[in-house]
Amino acid sequence: MNPSDTYTILVVDDHPLFRKGVIQLIQATPEFRFVGEAPSGKEGIQLAQRLHPDMILLDLNMKDMNGVEVLKAIKDEGSDSRVIMLTVSDQAEDLMAALQAGADGYLLKDMEPEDLMQKLVEAAHGKITISERLTQLLVASLREKSRPTGLAEAGLTEQESRILDHLVGGKSNKLIARDMNIAEGTVKVHVKHLLKKLNLRSRVEAAVWADRCRRQAKS
Repeated sequence: MNPSDTYTILVVDDHPLFRKGVIQLIQATPEFRFVGEAPSGKEGIQLAQRLHPDMILLDLNMKDMNGVEVLKAIKDEGSDSRVIMLTVSDQAEDLMAALQAGADGYLLKDMEPEDLMQKLVEAAHGKITISERLTQLLVASLREKSRPTGLAEAGLTEQESRILDHLVGGKSNKLIARDMNIAEGTVKVHVKHLLKKLNLRSRVEAAVWADRCRRQAKS
């Protein structure tokens, strides 16, 4: 595989042994190229700004900063990096907080190494990445709130529906804008409007909701 075909990864975690273990897995996977590590949230933000990695693996509970705070800081900088939370917490509130802050995935540290790397490869190719046992937590949370029961009921415009299709594919605003030949700012406005119509707070929630609606329609 050529270097241009690899995905660069930054690891942000305050547990040295776990961090080193994940780095070894990354270095043994042809699809990835390890570019940096940070033992704290503050250093993670600085490295993300300097390295512009394709993907950031981010711990949720760190001593200096909560991972969600780090995530928000990275996203506020306009980063296109895919940020995957890698944590021990399987609590629904932590999952929802991370997704609503813009996380592109949420994986648990007790996964088998092979399963973790498979999920990361999927994430690198634009798929939504959530540990299997957390998927039902997310679906249950989506059912609790008042929202359209299907795509036809959502009242989305044609443009919003097309953008939702791209969200299901895990694409960033920049990629959506390029594919649809519209401004990135226009994409952001459409995403904001469709989330309001669906009574959702994050792109991942919208993608999971839309995917579930389509599966139900086919069954």
